[in-house]
Amino acid sequence: MGNFSFIDELVTLSLMASALGLDAFSVGLGMGIMNLRLRQIFKIGLVIGIFHVVMPLLGMLIGFAVSDTFGRVAVIVGGTLILGIGFHMMYTTLFSKEKNKFSPSGIGLLLFAFSVSADSFSVGIGLGMFGARTGLTILLFGLISTIMTWAGLILGRKVEQQFGKFGELLGGTFLLFFGLKLLFFSKL
Repeated sequence: MGNFSFIDELVTLSLMASALGLDAFSVGLGMGIMNLRLRQIFKIGLVIGIFHVVMPLLGMLIGFAVSDTFGRVAVIVGGTLILGIGFHMMYTTLFSKEKNKFSPSGIGLLLFAFSVSADSFSVGIGLGMFGARTGLTILLFGLISTIMTWAGLILGRKVEQQFGKFGELLGGTFLLFFGLKLLFFSKL
């Protein structure tokens, strides 16, 4: 990143990765309300971590020319997916006699991971323009988002155990607000 020393770049990229990881933590908190098993939590964290490696790497490779158009499309798709999951959780909790059927597995997990990591694509484009160290960037983004996702999912699981149906409503509401934030308050 320009004339930054390795330590300066490490600190800067760690702060950026933590900011992006907060999104993963927040969405994980809402998703953890679904009373996921520890094996599912582990898998979800890994997949989100992988997406937080792939998305900024793609962004860094694509560069500045398409950042305004493609970056915004990724955020819109991600925000819409998270809104849909939040609405589904709330509707199922309030109006259905069945347990919430959304499960972050298979294609659902991939769409979920994409939606959480969409903003890291745009950040990757910017970092690519500034010449950030690619290996360091994707390592930090992947590692920090994985850990923060696990923390959010585990904390959400504890909330569900304590609050039951109210916890599922809270999780759905949290996902709704995060989806709205992506759609209407992104800086793209």
